[in-house]
Amino acid sequence: MAAPVMDTSAIPRPRWRVPLLGDVIGTSLRTPVQDTMRQGRDLGPIFTRRFLDREIVFIGGAGLTAELADEKRFAKHLALGVEELRVIGGDGLFTAYNEEPNWKTAHDVLMPAFTQSAMRAYHPAMVDVVQELVGKWDRGGVVDVSADMTNLTLETIGRVGFGYPFDSFRRSEAHPFVRAMIGSLRHAQRKGFQFPLVARLFGRGAEERYRADVAYLAEVVDEVIRARVASGPSADRIDLLDLMLASGALDEVNVRNQVITFLIAGHETTSGALSFALYYLSRNPSVVEKAREEIDAVWGGAEVPAFEQVTKLRYVRRILDEALRLWPTAPGYAREAKADTVLGERYPMKAGQWALVLLPLVHRDPSVWPDPERFDPDRFAPDQVRARPGHVYKPFGTGERACIGRQFALHEATLALATVLRRYNLTPDPGYRLQITEMLTLKPAGFTLTIHRR
Repeated sequence: MAAPVMDTSAIPRPRWRVPLLGDVIGTSLRTPVQDTMRQGRDLGPIFTRRFLDREIVFIGGAGLTAELADEKRFAKHLALGVEELRVIGGDGLFTAYNEEPNWKTAHDVLMPAFTQSAMRAYHPAMVDVVQELVGKWDRGGVVDVSADMTNLTLETIGRVGFGYPFDSFRRSEAHPFVRAMIGSLRHAQRKGFQFPLVARLFGRGAEERYRADVAYLAEVVDEVIRARVASGPSADRIDLLDLMLASGALDEVNVRNQVITFLIAGHETTSGALSFALYYLSRNPSVVEKAREEIDAVWGGAEVPAFEQVTKLRYVRRILDEALRLWPTAPGYAREAKADTVLGERYPMKAGQWALVLLPLVHRDPSVWPDPERFDPDRFAPDQVRARPGHVYKPFGTGERACIGRQFALHEATLALATVLRRYNLTPDPGYRLQITEMLTLKPAGFTLTIHRR
């Protein structure tokens, strides 16, 4: 259940607050993260925004974020759009309440799927999917980066996690699963901020489409599970679905919830990270050249890299880290107090009260990140990482509820990004200015590149 937020009387808020409606001036349902970022830059490391009768405490400073990472005092809270996603993912890993037993059970069951030996086993399938991207991009011309990165990452998690191909690179348009996913994510984002009267008068059609999208997602996943049950386990395969079915610890509904969670969260955030990385690379040729030098040195003449060769691409990994600093594709997470406490030695919080960490602001805190808007992968060189305080870089969340698939996503993204850099020259549209699409996750909108074989 949603908990009340803390007493906000001493916390800064936007100047122009409209009676009954709240802080709605200069905001859009399409861009709540970017609107809040603009306001937070002026208001400081902690501030509030009100919408109707709901007041939200935002954290945009590194110090308070580090304090909220204390697992003895704070825990995950399902805030706003994430709670709306329970209609889609139920008690899956991402949307489960802390007290729901299936979270711990599923976490323990799935941990072996993210060991180094499991990652090594996934590598050939990841290479195969990247080669399908290469098969498309070798034709050259203008490519829709976000769309193709979505195809890449959906195909990877579908095959590697569940043995289900979406045939993403053989289709002339997006797989229906992608369309249903986009529709459901967009609706979940807007639903939490809709005026009740507007929703009742004009939202019936949107709600019906949302329910249809959710039903379709469940239908696809049920097909995946039925096919696996029919085929039975394989000695040559260790994937997420086999682990869940073999454990006997999760009921059928929860298995479905976990599959939906991984199909959505396991590809949507990674595709955004790759898209942002390619955007910044297309505008920083010196970074591209440095990355290519590393790739050529590590991969040598190998057409297809081995698992170990991908793990040695430390500068390419820093590129991804820096892209996720500037635009963390999962832009925030909420933390609630486990017991009565005081945040920042100033703001009392009762047990269950919560605050929302807004990562694009935290990752731009100038007290930690000098010249924060500048794209600079060397921020993640070992000496700079050691010099920074802890818990100030959180693109995968924090604590025991942080993203279980972090290493999976980073290996996949490093492999794909290095392959693209080694193989293609990337020419941006000179008139393009970065625009962000928000659907609970973030990614570039309308971003294209003209590509040529090197």
